[in-house]
Amino acid sequence: MEKKHGQYVNPGNDAFRLIANSDYIDKTMLADRLNRRIGTDKCLICISRPRRFGKSYAAKMLTAYYDSSCDSQELFSNLKIAGTKDYDKHLNHYHVICLDVTSFISVARREKKALSDVPNMIVNALQKELVEMYSYLTPDMSLTECLIRCVEGTENEPSRKFIFIIDEWDALIREAKNDSEAQKIYLDLLREWFKNISFTPKVIAAAYMTGILPIKKDGSQSAISDFLEYPILYPGEFAEYTGFTESEVIALCQKHKVDFSEFKAWYDGYDFPDCADIYNPYSVMCAIQNKKCRSYWKKTSASESLFSYINMNFDGLQEIITRLISGEEIEVDVDNFENDFASFNDKDDVLTLLVHLGYLTYHEEEGTVRIPNQEILSEYHKFLKSNKINHEWVKLLSASKQLLEDTIAGKTETVVETIKNIRHTNYAPTFYNNEQALRYVIKFAYIYALSQYMKVEELPSGHGIADVVYLPKRFSPLPSLLIELKWDKSDGGAIKQIKENDYPAVLAGYGGDIVLVGINYNSSTDEHSCMIEKFSIK
Repeated sequence: MEKKHGQYVNPGNDAFRLIANSDYIDKTMLADRLNRRIGTDKCLICISRPRRFGKSYAAKMLTAYYDSSCDSQELFSNLKIAGTKDYDKHLNHYHVICLDVTSFISVARREKKALSDVPNMIVNALQKELVEMYSYLTPDMSLTECLIRCVEGTENEPSRKFIFIIDEWDALIREAKNDSEAQKIYLDLLREWFKNISFTPKVIAAAYMTGILPIKKDGSQSAISDFLEYPILYPGEFAEYTGFTESEVIALCQKHKVDFSEFKAWYDGYDFPDCADIYNPYSVMCAIQNKKCRSYWKKTSASESLFSYINMNFDGLQEIITRLISGEEIEVDVDNFENDFASFNDKDDVLTLLVHLGYLTYHEEEGTVRIPNQEILSEYHKFLKSNKINHEWVKLLSASKQLLEDTIAGKTETVVETIKNIRHTNYAPTFYNNEQALRYVIKFAYIYALSQYMKVEELPSGHGIADVVYLPKRFSPLPSLLIELKWDKSDGGAIKQIKENDYPAVLAGYGGDIVLVGINYNSSTDEHSCMIEKFSIK
């Protein structure tokens, strides 16, 4: 008898077939990770990632692998999962329910329904589809009864448990951020499925939920506490499935004959313990297709509202954002974030949300955040150029713009005065006691340059390492800036070091002028000094 496919129940493998027939990066060992949990008390997992990090691709792959209504042997036989011990045991062995919660929200809005109606819409859609697919189910049966009956099977239909695959699980939490009743009804539905001792063990073989946010907290705990969570903050064993690994990107670049180093600068930077160098998969594939590295980040309502929170300036948040843009890493407490877009209590909550959205990356060992790469940095630059920034930022950017112009013009006295003024703003480090603190101030001072230059710190060059180098963007008429910093020495010594170590040699490929800048801070007099020279590469 020909097996039926539904839209949500046993949807088949066509969606993954389209992916597998293109430039598919083999992430099928994710299914092996899930296989190991089936039949254990660790079979419910929630993996949260930023947008454009391949969550839907993973959901389609898992659906094709587990769905009993299709034969996916040809799709997986040459992929990594085929070499595992339990490959055949689980291949096409389960009923699958695959939901994209955003699709139900779209229908609710089109039909002018309340978001609180979405959970019942999901239940009704599943119940209706099951009744249509299986003749032994009747319309008067509840969804719970239908699911239990399907698991029991018939004489011609073997007993099969369900695997739930829920994409964008948190969409309703995000969209109904000010509707606690809608959130409660939705979370109650998830509890009914996944925290029900008379239903969950009997019906569910495993559940894989994915979204942007971890599970909404109910008090201090997860609202569905039986789920094991692997958020972007702590991806654990699922880190390599967060995005593309460096070896995967290198292989793609070699296949398509594009410059890997450019891809690394633009899309690398999300790194985790035991799995360094994770790349944004959506942007990498866009750059491969277009053969051009640039920002493929799209504006979203989430980011727009986020920038409005930045302008609220929780606990000096704007100063911290400026420090991040200039290249600093900032300590953050991520533990009190309530996993929604509404409950912000301090700057740490906003910074934690930025991590979940992909606008920052989190270093678990140090408890710090930073901007991951050039692509994301360019999005912050757009914000700095917008009309949404407040008066203090406007003043800082205006001073920085003038500083850049004065540096190129060789006006050492005004350069020193501007650096001194910025040194005494709230944006500068609290403790000004070493060359690293001086470096931070210089990066703040030249923050405007980031809109027209690419900043490189500690660039290997000649016989040493240049402190800070600003490389003009392609086709720019601006000169390169090569800045050497000294603490309790001399600005002339900084320029001498630049020349003796032949730092300008590394910029020979750029052509044009180089502005050599030596900056010294005298801790006894609390004064900066500066020497500027122009250097031409013939």
